[in-house]
Amino acid sequence: MLEELQRRNFSAATTRSYVSAVERFARYFGKPPDKLGPEQIREWQAHLLHKRKLSVGTVAAQTAGLRFFFVKTLKRRFPPDSIPYPKYTHHRLPTVLSQDEVARLIDAASNLQARAVLMTLYSTGVRRSELIRLRVEDIDSERMIVHVRKGKGGKDRDLPLSAKLLETLREYWRWKRPKVYLFPSSPGHRGAEQPMSDHTVWYACAEAARQAGLKKRVAPHMLRHSFATPLLENGADLPTIQVLLGHADLEATSIYLHLSRRHLETTINPLERLSVSSVADTNRFYHRTKQK
Repeated sequence: MLEELQRRNFSAATTRSYVSAVERFARYFGKPPDKLGPEQIREWQAHLLHKRKLSVGTVAAQTAGLRFFFVKTLKRRFPPDSIPYPKYTHHRLPTVLSQDEVARLIDAASNLQARAVLMTLYSTGVRRSELIRLRVEDIDSERMIVHVRKGKGGKDRDLPLSAKLLETLREYWRWKRPKVYLFPSSPGHRGAEQPMSDHTVWYACAEAARQAGLKKRVAPHMLRHSFATPLLENGADLPTIQVLLGHADLEATSIYLHLSRRHLETTINPLERLSVSSVADTNRFYHRTKQK
């Protein structure tokens, strides 16, 4: 399975997710995964949704790994409906932080590295996986560009570099002296020549939120949403935000229309255009009074 994923050039994060999904599935039934099939997959999905109470998105990701294993690796010709994806019954809007909350979050960072991580996430809107792969050379101070390598879908993109972020990154570089990756792992953990782990980025967000007294559960992706929403409110169009976020589909970007207060407040409600009688003249009785 690993060779098949690598041959198809899947990202390291997707590879880990797919292999982990098959490992959990096999461990649950106590059998090698190639001895199992669609019947066990449906039982596994029901367990994850109803017993573990996992989100539909999480179960869908697990299902994607199993589908790849059975269809692509084992070449089993199952009918398409035999390994179904769980149906989304509710689409929640993402939570965003106000600019005041972001400022409090950054000021509450535990150290200079955590502050640089939080400011980079918010200033560029990069994904967590993109952040940890940033290299020192990707910060182009002459062109004021942050170069993102192999984002989602394997695509590169350039993002504007904020002067305030550059100031912080320069101070951080003088202190940390990273050589390859902008945010390297600690020498005693994975080694200074390796990027920091996903867990370290999560911890930087969670710890800063706790210290700032924020009630919201702050995750790295929340800063991505909090980056895009003010862009829209300040006049950026959806195609521009799509490019900055690295979305393949404009539909994924359109969710920020629902989060933008400016767009909601400037939309004219059709009721406002109606010419109706004054509410003061409306009957207060439960039954219509007879005209004399």
